[in-house]
Amino acid sequence: MQRRVLLSGSMSLMATAAALSLGGCGFALRKAPDFAFSTLYTGLSETSPLGVELRRSLESTRKVKVITDGRQFKEAQVIFDVLLDQREKVVVSLNASGQVREFQLRIRFRFKLRTPAGKELIPDAEILQQRDISFNESAVLAKEAEEALLYRDMQSDIVQQVMRRLAAVKEL
Repeated sequence: MQRRVLLSGSMSLMATAAALSLGGCGFALRKAPDFAFSTLYTGLSETSPLGVELRRSLESTRKVKVITDGRQFKEAQVIFDVLLDQREKVVVSLNASGQVREFQLRIRFRFKLRTPAGKELIPDAEILQQRDISFNESAVLAKEAEEALLYRDMQSDIVQQVMRRLAAVKEL
């Protein structure tokens, strides 16, 4: 019993020491980004899964109000123009009988950020995510679920990259 108490005490001491050493080196948990703007207008489609996730991420910071109504366009400090939001599925390889063995899934997202006066804050930028997926005609439903999961993963990665790029804008 006494040995168990000593072990748990030494474990908590080691955990405290590790936390203090991380704090001393400048390590900090990721916080919501700070933006140079508080209102953003975007024409992202309501049917775009990537657009919906990006809008939710921006609004969840509670630092940016996202305006999607064109009539309120004048209230926005910046305009987020989506130039391309495209999903692709390309055949990468075939087996000897000509059946698909592997696909490549891609999401291309191009955007720019500007002020209502036309000053470019982020010039035309493209983010491309791609993943390879094997295909087996005997497990079509499982492969469709895997494909949907990979698209969601790529989409989340793109949203995080866009958020970091928006946070990198320091002045309007």
